[in-house]
Order: sequence, then C-alpha cells, then structure tokens
Amino acid sequence: MKKKIEILAPAKDLIGGMAAINSGADAVYIGAPQFGARSNANNSIEDVAALVKYAHLFNAQVFVVMNTILYDNELETCRSMIWELYDIGVDALIIQDMAIMEMDLPPIVLHASTQANNRDADKIKFLKDAGIKRVVLARELNLHQIKTIYDEADVVLEFFVTGALCVSFSGNCYMSVANGERSANRGSCAQNCRLPYNLIDGNGETLIKNSHLLSIKDLDISDQIPNLVEAGIVSFKIEGRLKDVVYVKNNVSFLRQKLDSYLEGAGSEKYMKASSGTCTYTFDSSLNRTFNRGYTDYFVNDRNHSIGSWESPKSKGQYIGKLIRTVGNAYEIENGELLNNGDGLCFINENNEADGIYVNKAENGKIYPNVLKEVKDGTFIYRNNDAAFIKIVEREDSAVRKLSTTLLLTETETGFELIATDEDGNVSTVNLEHSKEQTKTGESIEENIKTQLAKTGFTPYTANEINIMFSQNWFLPISKINEMRRTVYDQLTEIRLANYKREEHQLVKTSHPYPETKLDFMYNVSNKTARKFYERHGVTEIEKAFELQWDPGKSRVMTTKYCIKYELKKCPIHQKDIMGVKVKEPLVLKQGELEYKLKFNCKPCEMEIWEKDAEFEIEEDQFH
Repeated sequence: MKKKIEILAPAKDLIGGMAAINSGADAVYIGAPQFGARSNANNSIEDVAALVKYAHLFNAQVFVVMNTILYDNELETCRSMIWELYDIGVDALIIQDMAIMEMDLPPIVLHASTQANNRDADKIKFLKDAGIKRVVLARELNLHQIKTIYDEADVVLEFFVTGALCVSFSGNCYMSVANGERSANRGSCAQNCRLPYNLIDGNGETLIKNSHLLSIKDLDISDQIPNLVEAGIVSFKIEGRLKDVVYVKNNVSFLRQKLDSYLEGAGSEKYMKASSGTCTYTFDSSLNRTFNRGYTDYFVNDRNHSIGSWESPKSKGQYIGKLIRTVGNAYEIENGELLNNGDGLCFINENNEADGIYVNKAENGKIYPNVLKEVKDGTFIYRNNDAAFIKIVEREDSAVRKLSTTLLLTETETGFELIATDEDGNVSTVNLEHSKEQTKTGESIEENIKTQLAKTGFTPYTANEINIMFSQNWFLPISKINEMRRTVYDQLTEIRLANYKREEHQLVKTSHPYPETKLDFMYNVSNKTARKFYERHGVTEIEKAFELQWDPGKSRVMTTKYCIKYELKKCPIHQKDIMGVKVKEPLVLKQGELEYKLKFNCKPCEMEIWEKDAEFEIEEDQFH
C-alpha cells in the first residue's frame, strides 16, 4: 500500500484553518482554549469543532496543540479539555508534558511536540514504545540524522518545511523567564532573540554594534521534499500559528503544487496524497511574497553557509532590484515596473539597519514614496508588503477545493433517481416521485438537464461526469432537477462525515527504561505527575523545570546549533583556513542592562548562552 504524505498547516483561528484546507492542506494544527505554546492563538472548543467538521469532509485531519509545560493545579483542567477535544472529533494532540501520558485519557492519538526536544533516536524510540504515535522532529537535524532516527525508532515522523526558525533547541530557551518571568514553555515567548545586541570580546572591545545577532533567517527546505520523504518524513509542517491568512494560503498552495508534482512524478510508485479533493488558485504562490526574513535550509544539508538575519528581525520580503537614482521626489528602481501603489519597501540604510517606505504612487517607472528618505544609489530594494498580491489572495475564492463526483440520473417505476459517487467511492442516492411525461417537442432535453446538474456552485463538489439514462425523452422541471442536485450533495456531505475514520489509540502504561537516569532542568519537569512518569521508567534524579528554580544571574538560558563564531567566519573547525586571528573569549552579548556570555562547545557543534554572572571554563582547542 502507498504511504500517505501530508502537508500540515498552521491555523491561528477557524477562518485560517478553513483557508488552509481550501488551499490544499492535508492536516491543520490549531490551539485550544489553553495550553498551546502560542498564547495569542487560542480558540474556543466550538470553533475547533467547526474546523474538525470542515476538515473531515476532505479527509483532512485536525491536530490540537497542547504543548506547554503544566503546573500541578492545571492538570485536571487539561485532562477534562482533552476529553472535550476527543468528543468533538479531534484527530490528535501535540504534547510536550509527560504528565499527559499519566492521565486517564480517551483513546486519542498523541504526537510529541518539537518542544519535547526530539533529537536522539533512543529517546524517540522510548516515546514510541510509551504510546506516542508521531514525533515532530527538532529542526536542527540533517538528512542523515533523520534517516537514522527513522530506521532505529520506527515511528511516524513530522518535520518543519517552511516558516520562522527558533534559534534555540525547541523547549530549551529560558531567556524570556530570565528577563521578565515570561516563559516560552508556557506560551509566552518574549522573543529576546530578535533584539539588537552589541558583541563584546574578552578584551572588552566592541566587535559589532547594535545588530540582531541571535535573529536567524526563515526556513525553506521545500526543494528537499523528495530527499526527506526517502529519509522517512511523512508530514511537512509549516510554521506560523500567529501569521495571517495570506501567509497561510501562499505557503500551503506553494507546497501543495510542489508536493503534487513529486507525488504524480518520481514518487508515484510509493507515495500518495493524504487527503481528498483538488485545489484551484487565482494567484501564483511564491514564498518570498509573504512574510520572510530571507531563507535558509538550516542544517538539513549540514552546516555550510551563514544563517543569520542580523540587519532586522522583520520581514525583508521579495528582492526587487537596486536603487538607480533619486530624481526630485521619486526613486528610480531596477524592475520598478513590478511595484504598485500601496506596496511596502524595505532597504538596509547606512547605519546597517532595516528601514522602510510606502509607495504612494508607482508611475512611468518612478516610485513616489510617502516619505522621501536619503537612500544611496545601488542600495538593494525589497518589497515586504505586496499590495496587489495581498488583495488577490485575501479573496475567499482565491483558493478553492473541490471533491470530484460522477452523477447518474436514471428513471424508476415511480419517477427518477439521481446517484452521486465521489472520488473516494461514497455514494448518495435521491429518489423523486414524479409522473413521467415526454417533452412537448419529443426531443431530448438531456443537455439542459446536464447544465443544471453541473451547477454545483458553492458546494464542495464538482460534477466531473454526468450520465443520463432515460428510455424516452422525459421532461423534468428545472426546479425538480435543482432540488435533486441539492439533496444528493447535502446527503453526500453527511455520508462523507459519517464514513470518516479517525485513528484511535488507547494508552497503556509501560515501564520500559528511559535512556537517561538523571534529568536536568532542560527536561522541563514542572509537576508531580510528569515526575511520576519518569520515575516509573527508571529515572532516579530529576531537576525541577527552570521556571520553578531559576537562579538569577548564573543560569544557562539557551542551547543552540546556531553559532556566532561561524557567522563571524571564526569557526576553528569549519573555517580553519580563513578564520585568521582567533577571537578573545568569552564573547558577550549586551543589550542595555541585559548581558550574556557565550560558551562554544565545538565537539557537538553547539553554542550556549549564559547569564552574565555565570562561571565556566573556556576550553582551548577542544576541537583537536
């Protein structure tokens, strides 16, 4: 049997979720009223239920994100919410806190969130054996590591394919807590990584001023889809539960077309689409036409280029061309004919900061801005607000998804029968009691009947084939044809929803050993129930979560694969031949009163960020 390959889209709300489905998503992930790692993207149970119903019509799935760490006083609320979500038909929950594994749960499928720090094959295999049905892999993995995990853990794997990157290992960033007691693990990331910092070396000299040194580009590994499928990925996830509908439609439609060409071509023997229906679009999707900070393939092909987005954490957008010159109160820009009234433009100014202008008027190759700013000739100009594109994509009919059907109209002893068969083999039948009379002219009105039956309008169906089998040229009033068509499709919707098969899984408690016996604060154990889970699996020492035991001034607040030394071309492993003079450590990031020390662990190729009063040894030449 062919393996199903899925595009998984974010939904900020019900409208965004339906737009994702209409654009071709095979599954959608959405926040519930509480416990999602984006506290600004929560939704009512009623809205989630409406999305479930809409998605299931297309055999698409809905996953609810419950991936914060939980405190003891929240466990019962969480448990009862899980039962509500199960009752409304949700397909799976995406979780981080192992307390959920200890609860009295309905037979609902559980996925391990990327917040659970899924990097090691042995820990992922443990989760699978504990009853987790799918694992959302850490973004930092390369193709070889993914393949190893797939071979050793034998579990369904999901991987991010486009969208913003968290600079830290997911679930292991404590900057928000340390700087204001907001916790990323509780859905309240303060995005300290997107602030500007000064970089100071061990001699106290400022190497770089006022730069967004922890801000990294956005992810795009869409051209790696065939390689990732072969490595074991079945679900391609788009980041962005806080993004708008235009971003979601653009990303989903772009990936849908990319994946479909693979599934219909090189992948057709082994793989298939995971849901039903066919999409049509009124726009040409392109990732650089909605929010992006420039793109990187991150580490999927190993560390081989710069991934920082230091000038600005904001959207840079689509490259248009260089500024040719300023003439009076207007700019002449290469490819300026691409620009429209209302566009937003971005450029890097002489202070190396992102700056912007709005296009009041684009006329005869000249761009008249809202404010005429001094921009040097030759400056690269980007469009980060594409007014015409947004206007098209915002329309509800810019992405339409339809299920194909075959209609057969025949006669019965007492009237007529209309049978609709959809692309998945569901059958809906409507009978009409009606006297049989020949047409007045004695000629067939078959073409007229077909025209009426083809009018599927705003339903989720198209009539791809219509057959009429009459023994004589019977007459049927248009009103009756339309009534039969409406009824047969309404019934078909009910039949499709009734025939939808949700995967279920009842957790059975296990006691197989966890690969570690000691867990530090980075395991985010924040309640007694999660502690009990790990103890049953042989863990003997468990540190409390950072949120419960923060030691101000001396803590490690982030671990990351991103490396400032590498960005500076001072990496003693990868850039040995070009690095020149070593930097004097410790390197320090400073932003107002905030100050962090950087620790470089070259063997695992990781960087740690520590608070300013932390003490650690700088290991000289540890890479030899």
